[in-house]
Amino acid sequence: MAEPNALARTLRDNAANSDLVLIVDDVPDNLAVLHDALDESGYTVLIATSGEQALQRAAHARPDIVLLDAMMPGIDGFEVARRLKADAATAHIPIVFMTGLTETEHLVAALEAGGVDYVTKPIKPKEVLARMNVHLQGARQARQSARQAGQARNALDAFGYASITVRMPEGRLIWQTSLARDLLLRYCGTSAPETPAAVLAWLHQHLPGTVDRIEPPVLSIEHGAARLNLRLHQQTGHDNDGAEWMIIMREVSDTAVIEAMSLSLKLTAREAEVLYWVVKGKTNRDIGDILGSSPATAKKHLERVYVKLGVETRTAAAGVAMKRIRELQPQFEI
Repeated sequence: MAEPNALARTLRDNAANSDLVLIVDDVPDNLAVLHDALDESGYTVLIATSGEQALQRAAHARPDIVLLDAMMPGIDGFEVARRLKADAATAHIPIVFMTGLTETEHLVAALEAGGVDYVTKPIKPKEVLARMNVHLQGARQARQSARQAGQARNALDAFGYASITVRMPEGRLIWQTSLARDLLLRYCGTSAPETPAAVLAWLHQHLPGTVDRIEPPVLSIEHGAARLNLRLHQQTGHDNDGAEWMIIMREVSDTAVIEAMSLSLKLTAREAEVLYWVVKGKTNRDIGDILGSSPATAKKHLERVYVKLGVETRTAAAGVAMKRIRELQPQFEI
């Protein structure tokens, strides 16, 4: 028998161009009817014959929709639904209950447990397919949005920006890129779902201003010669209990700016260092002291910088560098 993670990968590979459906029912005849109908309609089908098995398979395979029998021995369908909805990894999966109980109280219980719909037994495959399609359309749109958001966040990481999503007012960090995780651990000593105290205080102080579309000031967290700048980007979701906010972060340091200048202006590392300190208003003597060399050596490096930048004066070279620094690191303070 395949390991759970291997099973999940296999199912997801098979379902690359189709939806993955988990059918949960303890009656073999019901499973057979639905399995055949869904399989013929192009769905990838996974089955479970108990509540325990359903929870395990949903956790490993992450189906696109669950067809769930309400009345089963052991863990019944209502409890399965509640547990799926309580787990962040499976909470988004739509659940369609299958029940022979038609009393209003049972149908209400199904919806209160987390179901989005229900079909009554005996099962009619065409009705099930029609109901499923309605809810899968929303699920497909959600997956597409999630993929696009993931691509955008990965692109941010690639360019040195990191992002996190914080749910307010509870202050829980619900999403972060890999770069964001490393930065928060290094600067704040925290990891998800904990949001750093400084970030929480900043959000509590400035979020009310977003009602008037006033962008909060940038939050800077110092760490030695470097600092982490955080900027409120946008609201990414909301409900009756709160809202989710995306925050963009960027590490700013002398080293990072010098490296960026070296690459973008095609300077050697030492030339970029000299130019950086020129931008900071340092004299050749100051630069020599900072870099452990003589003023004459600093002057020679600067002369080569003039040639590469196509300028003739110290002021002009500084102007070119400042313009490039602002393009590369908008939050950097000269």
